[in-house]
Amino acid sequence: MATVFDVAKYILHKMGRISTWKLQKLCYYSQAWQLAWTGRSIFEENFEAWANGPVCPELFYEHRGMFAVGESDISRGDANNLSDDEKESIDIILKDYGELEPYTLRELSHKESPWKDARGNLPEGAKCQTVITKASMGEYYGSL
Repeated sequence: MATVFDVAKYILHKMGRISTWKLQKLCYYSQAWQLAWTGRSIFEENFEAWANGPVCPELFYEHRGMFAVGESDISRGDANNLSDDEKESIDIILKDYGELEPYTLRELSHKESPWKDARGNLPEGAKCQTVITKASMGEYYGSL
């Protein structure tokens, strides 16, 4: 199984330097739609319902302190660990979401039930480390 770092490397290879917010959201949507389309995860790492949307903590700690990242800024991962089918799925995500601004991706994720349900009744901006379950992602995006 690939890792979130493999997916991040692939996204950055295709898109070039992007904001860390955007990278997090593109990795999230890659995982979410893969779950919806196939019932399988691309990677094992989880996303948490942070104030600014879904965040994978392992990926966050890799790019912590940076506003934008390029492929060489992520020291772990190898896009070659992804199957052709996984790359094709990610390419669809990049086509559908890749041109959106980071703030737009943030706002979009805030309207969707996996993030909202994981946060519960927390006030806007409150710290949250609740995992957005893969089941909730697969169910929600699979219903669209």
